[in-house]
Amino acid sequence: MNRTVRRYFPIFVMPTLIAFLIAFAVPFVLGVLLSFTEFRTVSDATFVGFSNYIRAFKDDRLFLDALWFTVKFSVISVIGINVIAFILAMLFTRDIPGTNFFRTVFFMPNLIGGIVLGYIWQVIINGVLYKFGYSITSNPTYGFWGLVILMHWQMIGYMMIIYIAGIQNIPTDILEAARVDGANAFTTLFRITIPSVMPSITICLFLTITNSFKLFDQNLALTAGAPANRTQMLALDIYNTFYSRTGYEGVGQAKAVIFFIIVAVIALLQLNLTRRKEVES
Repeated sequence: MNRTVRRYFPIFVMPTLIAFLIAFAVPFVLGVLLSFTEFRTVSDATFVGFSNYIRAFKDDRLFLDALWFTVKFSVISVIGINVIAFILAMLFTRDIPGTNFFRTVFFMPNLIGGIVLGYIWQVIINGVLYKFGYSITSNPTYGFWGLVILMHWQMIGYMMIIYIAGIQNIPTDILEAARVDGANAFTTLFRITIPSVMPSITICLFLTITNSFKLFDQNLALTAGAPANRTQMLALDIYNTFYSRTGYEGVGQAKAVIFFIIVAVIALLQLNLTRRKEVES
């Protein structure tokens, strides 16, 4: 069997490997190389060293503002989404009538596209603010909390399903032994449940961190960075730099590389820290 697998392994792997190289690896390497050049098209690139990176931080205040806005948004979203999703998961793993229905209802927002979600919540939020003479773009605070609400509404159900899977995987004999030993609900939660679902926590934290930093569609549809680019997140700032500012293509590419490094470092640190706390099964 192993001999047969080794014989045909290249045949089955080759199409996927070719697609990976064409769609990801080659564009990624080319993008990194272009970040060190000034260009309009790929064929007319001129090497300029680290000047694009210097311009991204020194000459473009919008990039630093977008970075700070994204960090604040991500911290609030990651904490809020995971706490609420875990509470709902604990609730919907109890013997309550209609839990399957509510699981489906909470998960459904994740199936809606980001652009559609952005326009839906823009109508909802503006419908409330118009009564007071404002709109979501009147004040950056409205845009910030609008994005937070949208992100929570979209992601909570998805994270809840992952937490439910982790909670249902806890051996019942461990919980029964804790009850026999007189452990209360608080002790059971922090000494048994949470350590046992650490693999689910690792996954959920990774997904919420990366999705929060990479948010683009919803930001574009909900506020488009208004007012005055003060609700512009990193992905939208990179898009606007690359496509809306003549002569800034190299700077936009440098921002994209910086963006990748930031997200990769944070995600890898999070994975390393949470995996250490996972309970060996």
